[in-house]
Amino acid sequence: MTVQDIRSFNRFYTNLIGALDHGRHVYAPYTLTEARILYELAHGTRTDAADLRAELHLDAGYLSRILNGFEQDGLIERGPSEKDPRRRRITLTGRGREAAGLLDERARESVGALLAGVAPDDRTRLTEALRTVRDVLGGGPSAGRGDVLLREPGPGDLGWIVQRNGALYAAEFGWNTDYEGLVARIVADFAEDHDPHLERAWIAEADGRPVGCVMCVRDEAPATARLRLLLVEPDARGLGIGDKLVSAVVDFARGVGYRDLVLWTNDVLAGARRLYQRHGFVLLAEKPHRSFGKNLVGQDWRLVLRAAPE
Repeated sequence: MTVQDIRSFNRFYTNLIGALDHGRHVYAPYTLTEARILYELAHGTRTDAADLRAELHLDAGYLSRILNGFEQDGLIERGPSEKDPRRRRITLTGRGREAAGLLDERARESVGALLAGVAPDDRTRLTEALRTVRDVLGGGPSAGRGDVLLREPGPGDLGWIVQRNGALYAAEFGWNTDYEGLVARIVADFAEDHDPHLERAWIAEADGRPVGCVMCVRDEAPATARLRLLLVEPDARGLGIGDKLVSAVVDFARGVGYRDLVLWTNDVLAGARRLYQRHGFVLLAEKPHRSFGKNLVGQDWRLVLRAAPE
């Protein structure tokens, strides 16, 4: 490997990326940097201005000018960070989420068109080659916290949520297919009729494969959202993925104006319960029940996102 080898590959890859965005179709009317910022705001869990600056390696003044433009266009809202009042927290408005969603859809279509020309037998080689580049130049295997991507579900991901929930809960807790049926109904309802401004699902992806999921949907109670179907694959636990997923739901629910965030779980899910407690959820009630072929204790939890009007 020589310097010239790296430079040659860089020229090839730069031309390839340029071809994917021929005529600025993918990012229009935004620049590539603006599109990256919108993507981070839509999918990241740390959205303070300082975090964006560090994550994207941007000059503070340059980032500030872009954010000012976003705010003038009604794409973002800014306020004090809840973790550190000295920082500024950035959240997407409904219009901002629409813009980010459109850019993400265009990017998926562009990359999908590129992969359509790759023979099936070569896709595995390509995946391994990309992973090797990341591992070697990134300083080691890419299994750390920073390599986890939270994204919206793509084709087949909702089916993956059903399949993995059914398989994992059967393997770990002995639950029968009643649970898989419940998950299938939840996912089907979301797929057929959800408000993208008020409801969302996330897939956690690492090394190009899904390793976790969660949903935020409207509850029957007024101004209340419900966290559903939190799952992290066993081989991806301990990397902070569950924390990222719950943070994404909390930030989204608070950002779109919900007053409360609730969830229902069972006492056997000790790891998930500890995670909810760390995020400030409070146990409201417990009730024994017979479900999924087991005797369980159901639990209702709530997190207050903002005070109710007096």
